[in-house]
Amino acid sequence: MVEIKLTNTRTRSKERFAPIDPQNVRMYLCGPTVYDRAHLGNARPVVVFDVLYRLLRHVYGNDHVTYVRNFTDVDDKINASALARQQSGDPRPLEELIRERTEETIGWYHADMDALGALRPDHEPRATDYIPQMIAMIEALIAKGHAYAAEGHVLFDVRSFPAYGRLSGRSVDDMIAGARVEVAPFKRDPMDFVLWKPSSNEEPGWASPWGRGRPGWHIECSAMSAALLGESFDIHGGGIDLQFPHHENEIAQSCCAHPQEDFARVWLHNEMLQVEGKKMSKSLGNFFTVRDLLDQGTPGEVIRYVFLMTHYRKPMDWTAEKVREAEGHLGRWRAVIGSSYPPSTPDPEVLEMLSDDLNTPAALGRLHQLSNDITTGDPDNRLRLTAQFIASARVLGLLEPDMGSWADSITDSPDVTAAVERLLSLWMDLRRQKNFDRADTLKNEADRLGVRFRVTPSGAAVDFVRPSDSSRWGKDLLRGLADLEAKQES
Repeated sequence: MVEIKLTNTRTRSKERFAPIDPQNVRMYLCGPTVYDRAHLGNARPVVVFDVLYRLLRHVYGNDHVTYVRNFTDVDDKINASALARQQSGDPRPLEELIRERTEETIGWYHADMDALGALRPDHEPRATDYIPQMIAMIEALIAKGHAYAAEGHVLFDVRSFPAYGRLSGRSVDDMIAGARVEVAPFKRDPMDFVLWKPSSNEEPGWASPWGRGRPGWHIECSAMSAALLGESFDIHGGGIDLQFPHHENEIAQSCCAHPQEDFARVWLHNEMLQVEGKKMSKSLGNFFTVRDLLDQGTPGEVIRYVFLMTHYRKPMDWTAEKVREAEGHLGRWRAVIGSSYPPSTPDPEVLEMLSDDLNTPAALGRLHQLSNDITTGDPDNRLRLTAQFIASARVLGLLEPDMGSWADSITDSPDVTAAVERLLSLWMDLRRQKNFDRADTLKNEADRLGVRFRVTPSGAAVDFVRPSDSSRWGKDLLRGLADLEAKQES
């Protein structure tokens, strides 16, 4: 069996992954607050943990992995949106307006994440469906002396949990000194956080022992993960921005409610995303949603590839150049694979790289080698190599059959691939003959068509890069390649 190693944020070390129960490997990812479209940063953890989900399913079996990603549908922004509609004349109850808004937003989220090739989790709980479980957990925390009621609120007593701060590596006193915390007269300590809060008539609410109210954000994930995965499970993930306070608070309340259990054994956090070297911000004009990119013509598969170019634990920079590079690579791969191939298993080296803390950049590099082997290797082995290449790519969620329509302009004619391979062979022959002027002329003219030749350690390779003037792209590309071939023969 493949040995998976993951960097555990809790221990700050790379560890061999050993599931609690290999027959049911369990993973929880903090999902979105469903008040608007998912922006690009929201999508990064979805892709990262989708790759891990695929890897776990390959290693342990599809039926032996349980993946949970929640929807937070209790939020002040959601409430404000519903209240504005009610005040504008919609006569329906606030809870009905909230449900309608969140249903719509969840639909958007599914469509956008589907476009990125992300598999749906096994469970996608909504916070509002687990209010009884949250109330029960809060009652248990009060009974154990870890929480207290005050003025319609219930707060977690941070000082009652000595291990608080270990995940983020800070002491409670340091957190108080270095952070802005909500100060309220009913708090015993500035770091105590809300488990339950009262609701006004203009806010959604549920009956509880402390009056009509609604849960705090942090208790949601603790209650839902316990209900669906058990009081101890294998992996908890999310963006690094959730490490504190959200994940720190989850650990505190879960471990205090269930002191005999470990809660999550492994904590994984992906780093943040930038755009062209700057923090994504509406004020800088570089803020966009996944749907913005899709509507502008950036294929979901290309977005996914760009994410995979950077290791999940490193900050990622989204750039137009990376988008062009990803489109070129994927276009070339889809031109190479054709449409008929036998079942196969992934390349062992790709699996080894992914098993080493999800090293997706290395796995992409190995896929490039496999692609080159298909085009430059023994033709008798091409079908076998292609099948293995496709199986390997799909562990990363690439080259799925229902994600390739964007590349139809490249792959709809096998004549394009044949012409490109002939020109690539000619280019390499000219270089071997040291006829560099003619080789450079051929390369430059091919480049203007969107066909980029290059030399790699594994041999010659070609990328399709959609030119800014795309009038010769698609079917016109074949005509351009034929003209270029004729010119070389004359």
